[in-house]
Amino acid sequence: MTSDARAAMDRMYRHQRYIYDLTRKYYLFGRDKLIAELPVQANDLICEVGCGTARNLVLLAKNHRGAKFFGVDASTEMLKTAGLAVDAGGVGHLVRLATALATDFTSAQFGLARPFDRLIYSYSLSMMDNWRDALDYGLTQLRPGGAIHVVDFGDQAGLPSWFKRALATWLQQFHVRFRPEIRAYFEEQEKAGRGRMTYRSVMRGYAYRLDFVTKI
Repeated sequence: MTSDARAAMDRMYRHQRYIYDLTRKYYLFGRDKLIAELPVQANDLICEVGCGTARNLVLLAKNHRGAKFFGVDASTEMLKTAGLAVDAGGVGHLVRLATALATDFTSAQFGLARPFDRLIYSYSLSMMDNWRDALDYGLTQLRPGGAIHVVDFGDQAGLPSWFKRALATWLQQFHVRFRPEIRAYFEEQEKAGRGRMTYRSVMRGYAYRLDFVTKI
């Protein structure tokens, strides 16, 4: 993502950040189930790439006081709201935030001496034209045996055609689209022996959940 694209993200979210969580809860499905089922261990280092308002990280931190959570986002505007949310949730000692792209964040920028145990991509990959570069890079930031967890828009295969057209039109306003190539990408990783993938549909294909555990 170029500096121009980063500036565009800030323009998009400069005002949206105030109502983001209120509006997105009506159509970003599958996030809460991912949060509830995430197998967090004590001392885990977990980073959300494209953390937005830090809504997911705050919920995770409240439920797993023994782990440490980190969030990176390209939008400094969105991170202003994220910082307020972390403080309001009383989890400032467990959650740290930083401005970074999906292709240049590191655990070292948080002062950590080891890679992350888990990376979360919650409705962020569908906004990235360079999603493949982002995932290639993300895999380099995981420890052996670490995991990537994705929840995002699906193909809506089980939903009416009119609904799919309406949703696609709506999402285009936010530069978002379904990327079936992501599942194929992880299937390639699995075939190459780099890890194991599980994939499940959410709400008749409205969204999907993908988990990829890397090889030890």
